[in-house]
Amino acid sequence: MNVSVARYPAAVSAPRLLDITSEATEAEWDQFVHAHLDASGYHLSGWRRVFEGAFGHETVYLAAREHGRIVGILPLVVFRSRVFGNFAVSLPFVNYGGVCAEDDDVAQALVARAAAVAEACRLSHVELRHTLRRMPHLPARTHKVGMRLALGADAARVWDGLDRKVRNQVRKAEKSGLTWRRGGVELLDRFYGVFAQNMRDLGTPVYSRRFFEHVLATFPATSSVCLVDHGGRTVAGAIALSHRDVLEVPWASSLREYRSQCPNNLLYWRIIEHALESGRRSLDFGRSTPNEGTYHFKEQWGARPEPLYWEYVMRGRADLPDLSPANPKYRAAIAVWTRLPLAVTNLIGPHIVRSIP
Repeated sequence: MNVSVARYPAAVSAPRLLDITSEATEAEWDQFVHAHLDASGYHLSGWRRVFEGAFGHETVYLAAREHGRIVGILPLVVFRSRVFGNFAVSLPFVNYGGVCAEDDDVAQALVARAAAVAEACRLSHVELRHTLRRMPHLPARTHKVGMRLALGADAARVWDGLDRKVRNQVRKAEKSGLTWRRGGVELLDRFYGVFAQNMRDLGTPVYSRRFFEHVLATFPATSSVCLVDHGGRTVAGAIALSHRDVLEVPWASSLREYRSQCPNNLLYWRIIEHALESGRRSLDFGRSTPNEGTYHFKEQWGARPEPLYWEYVMRGRADLPDLSPANPKYRAAIAVWTRLPLAVTNLIGPHIVRSIP
């Protein structure tokens, strides 16, 4: 459900005349995203339909106009939960979001209007997931980093530049009879079976299958499903997204009982080969918490950490929110979750995770 911005008052006066509106068309919104170098693929308007269709969340997509032309955007998704509270995120469930603007004046005006939205909707906070420190006056968390690998243009050189252990693990996977394939929504059930089981084992509620179905249907030209099979069984999988010259892997999993055969290593090497074949210049492994297991896995491929800044417009609370599994108050719940049957976690997990951005 879209939320009209018309009923929200302007919070501040901008140094110049800007019209903050929610009436931008998808075409003009995406035209700005494609032209703005700091915009991620998640800023595209199609993600609004994903958030609304897969999760049923309200959205407020703010655009700043100057002389009729869009000069900045700020997409917001509104959460309302009896357990976790009411708040907005730009953008939830994905790696990047926040303000994209031609200059600081426009960015400040958009964030000011987001604060007005929070006041009108009685939200505790607005979370802005930035790759740069855009709003130094706002409190921020820096608990996550992006992990990116520069690819160059030649697979042989990338292979030679890999850690010897990584190359040996890829060879081990090949000698174990593991195979790789890539496709679209026809492979989703295979991916989701592995993903759901891995999330259960990690103690994390799983996204609904519908979420990934919406992603693949909304972005058929820039999304794909990648699988590693052992005979007739899928043992690892990922969903890859491309934007400009970057291939990103935001969701990937493998079955624990096959870890000794290194399916993740074969999965990522084939993804790297695909990225090079399609002309991508870097592989984005997605975000990680420094010094945790997934961080070290990505680091051994040569991926370098890039700081992420989650900045907060706070209203009615002093402490910064922390809904991550690393929060100590969730440890008992995680321990219980890992022991539940997969059928149970697949049934109730999507209802829980829709409130956890």
